[in-house]
Amino acid sequence: MCSDMVRLCKCPALQEQQMKEMFPEGFGIHHAGMLRSDRSLMESMFSKGYLKVLVCTATLAWGVNLPAHAVIIKYTRLLTWFVSVHQTLTRPLQVLSVVFIVPDVNSWSGAVCGAPESEGGGSERADLHLDWRVPLVGQVQRSRNKQMKEMFPEGFGIHHAGMLRSDRSLMESMFSKGYLKVLVCTATLAWGVNLPAHAVIIKRGSLVDLGILDVMQIFGRAGRPQFDKFGEGTIITSHDKLSHYLTLLTAAESHREPIALGTVTNVEEAVKWLSYTYLYVRMRANPLVYGINHKAYQMDPSLELYRKELVVECGRKLDKARMIRFEERTGYFASTDLGRTASHFYIKYNTIETFNELFNSQRTEADILSIVSKVRDEELDELEQMLCSFCELPAAGGVENGYGKVNILLQTYISRGEVDSFSLISDLSYVAQNAARIVRALFEIALRKRWPTMTYRLLTLCKVIDKRLWGFCHPLRQFPTLSPVVLNRLEEKKLSVDKLKEMRKDEIGHMLHHVNIGLTVKQCVHQIPSVTMEASIQPITRTVLRVRLVITPDFRWNDQVHGSVGEPWWLWVEDPMNDHIYHSEYILLQKKQVVTGEPQHIVFTIPIFEPLPSQYYIKVVSDRWLGAEAVCIINFQNLILPERHPPHTELLDLQPLPVTALGNMQYESLYKFTHYNPIQTQIFHTLYHTDTNVLLGAPTGSGKTIAAEMAMFRVFNKYPGSKVVYIAPLKALVRERIEDWKVRIEEKLGKKVVELTGDVTPDMRAIAQAELIVTTPEKWDGVSRSWQNRSYVQKVAILIIDEIHLLGEDRGPVLEVIVSRTNFISSHTSKSVRVVGLSTALANARDLADWLGIGQVGLFNFRPSVRPVPLEVHIHGFPGQHYCPRMATMNKPTFQAIRSHSPAKPVLIFVSSRRQTRLTALDLIAYLATEDNPKQWLHQDERESSHIQSAAPLVLLLSPSHTKIAHPCRNDYL
Repeated sequence: MCSDMVRLCKCPALQEQQMKEMFPEGFGIHHAGMLRSDRSLMESMFSKGYLKVLVCTATLAWGVNLPAHAVIIKYTRLLTWFVSVHQTLTRPLQVLSVVFIVPDVNSWSGAVCGAPESEGGGSERADLHLDWRVPLVGQVQRSRNKQMKEMFPEGFGIHHAGMLRSDRSLMESMFSKGYLKVLVCTATLAWGVNLPAHAVIIKRGSLVDLGILDVMQIFGRAGRPQFDKFGEGTIITSHDKLSHYLTLLTAAESHREPIALGTVTNVEEAVKWLSYTYLYVRMRANPLVYGINHKAYQMDPSLELYRKELVVECGRKLDKARMIRFEERTGYFASTDLGRTASHFYIKYNTIETFNELFNSQRTEADILSIVSKVRDEELDELEQMLCSFCELPAAGGVENGYGKVNILLQTYISRGEVDSFSLISDLSYVAQNAARIVRALFEIALRKRWPTMTYRLLTLCKVIDKRLWGFCHPLRQFPTLSPVVLNRLEEKKLSVDKLKEMRKDEIGHMLHHVNIGLTVKQCVHQIPSVTMEASIQPITRTVLRVRLVITPDFRWNDQVHGSVGEPWWLWVEDPMNDHIYHSEYILLQKKQVVTGEPQHIVFTIPIFEPLPSQYYIKVVSDRWLGAEAVCIINFQNLILPERHPPHTELLDLQPLPVTALGNMQYESLYKFTHYNPIQTQIFHTLYHTDTNVLLGAPTGSGKTIAAEMAMFRVFNKYPGSKVVYIAPLKALVRERIEDWKVRIEEKLGKKVVELTGDVTPDMRAIAQAELIVTTPEKWDGVSRSWQNRSYVQKVAILIIDEIHLLGEDRGPVLEVIVSRTNFISSHTSKSVRVVGLSTALANARDLADWLGIGQVGLFNFRPSVRPVPLEVHIHGFPGQHYCPRMATMNKPTFQAIRSHSPAKPVLIFVSSRRQTRLTALDLIAYLATEDNPKQWLHQDERESSHIQSAAPLVLLLSPSHTKIAHPCRNDYL
């Protein structure tokens, strides 16, 4: 025993140290990771009775014959995995065994390496005897990976992210060429490397559940068609996880991306989209696995009902998680901001559920890390050291908890701490790759929820992870050109960026005890992005405030530091009292703007409430740089709000007035209806029986044109020989009125009607004889300037201005001049001119009425909701930043809106440019082409449409560059 003790004391390695510590207690250890001499020593001491208990792996049961009174087996899943591998080893086939914990790659493969040596193992592994002259074998022996060299002679290989790239490539090459029988690897191999095998064994612990994509990808390595006739796949897990993997293999996951992209907008499209997936192929090939019995499959061979059930179930779950809005009655899907954020940042449904449960505006940085944020015994000591050395924030859960470990690893990554364990290096890399993405998603969610404090906190945390630099560190640490010594001195002296900007370079050098470094520090200080802001506010109403913001860059551009495009910033307006964001947007300061000092102008509107708050904050924060931000305060102490406007005109409950109230059979014959609508009934007396000026504000479609005709009829009755001037803002509207009134007013009433526009200018004689002049503001402005020399201008008895609410737009000054000149002419000719303004519902109707000289009698400003025909409004927002893609994403919802809200009646679609009219129409035609009846919207005979199509090219050939030619295809049938 003394000789054995001497041998035991000479063991230098860590595990042998454990062996020496356990020996005085009568305990021994035995596993494949120990040296052969140490294993022999343990076997000898146990067989001689020096050891009471020997704790070993399954290797001992196969390779060594040591008797004992009692045997205890603890490794249940190890035995299952071992049996699976050993059964395959008895056949001339290659095995790919996948585990998900890096240290297990060594321990699990080591546990089975020596097993076949007993019971005639030499014959079973005859095919594994290798020619040691093969060049690859020499590379194995030259590798520094001890476990890889020990397992290679037994036909085993290992593969995980903690190995060197050269060692991983060597293992892949050896396995693909058949030199290795078993390759024990992590899931990385299944995604990154295409290595086929006959059998695949997945050994999964209980730390994290495996996704369906991982399972299908790993199983895809087994039995490749070009290498094998069939394959074998085995999943080894605990019994409580069995139902989880069965569900993954037999059910569909929630697919939110097609909804966010607009590919799927309803249940019908989702069912059709599922038919293009591999899930549908698998369900039809083996319906019993997915819970579809034989009778149901025979009745529904296309599985349309089953697919619909899956879609509805997924829709309900996503709707509950607030990722989409699913209306089961109509079957329509609509993506939400949360769903779009999850789709953009690849956030899973389960993660969003966690965010909904735990995420709120009061969370701290430590809480965020615990939300964003599996543990092995050999890592505990190192994790404890990392917790003490590198963690600046509390790590909830500690080292023995899964999310506590992720928290510690993330803070270690930010602090640039060093990690020794191979497994922790791999985990740290995984955490670093995904943390920034998840925190960015949380930032977008907080911004959409309008939480200013949390938004700022998360944006800072995003930059902390990207820069691997804590927010309390000096901003100059973002420049790698400055040495740690200089940076430490800057922090010791507490020299902020603002102080450094005011100091000279020699002063900085003396403060840092390094004269030559002053210039470099000064340059870096001026390269940190900074901006200055000036804001001016203008109240539009008592509840809406327009803000004009001027952002001027105040830093020096360096392509090596800032790139060659621009610097991105986030802007938001926050109310500190209510902790709410009223406006936010993403802006980009271009390189040209920074170099030339050109300011960027931004105009937006925000709500205000009474009593007025003391102030709002406008914050501009850099998307990439720590310490780069600016604040502008909007003060409301001296803000003067517009006067309170009188409420809208209430629609009275009057008996509908018959058209016979006009008292003229000719006037009555102009109308096909028998009674006026409620609005026309209420304003009839003022317009038809008085000469007071009138301002009528009413929604579109309420009959304002008929109201104008009432005022005309009074002129025709009371002031024969006088003229009526009707001003429309557009030539197209003028042309529309002319086509209508030429028939109704001129032909039926015998009143001369003329058009006066830039395209049509009749002679002076025709205008002088006309009783109704329909014109545009610009044309009447030019005509009325010479009113002294034009008698027909002096004969005007009423001026009707349609769409007078455009007074605040580009044509506003022209309308203002026309009204002012009309009042001037009236005062000089001693003949009053009645002014009638027609508009939509106005917010400041009283101001406009005062300017037009209208008292309380002539002001009618009805609510926008007062309509003869009820209007149902649906608002669908699209958050895209760029114009063309945003317009393109609106086309599919537009098509669906037509189908659902107006399938058989006419539809008008308004777009913002000429080009978009064509693009929108082409997209709608493409959507129609996929329908059973592509011409369902063409309410026209086929022969007429073919005639139009044949005539259309002839019209276009007349003047291909003239944009005002009337195209025959533009008709009212579509």
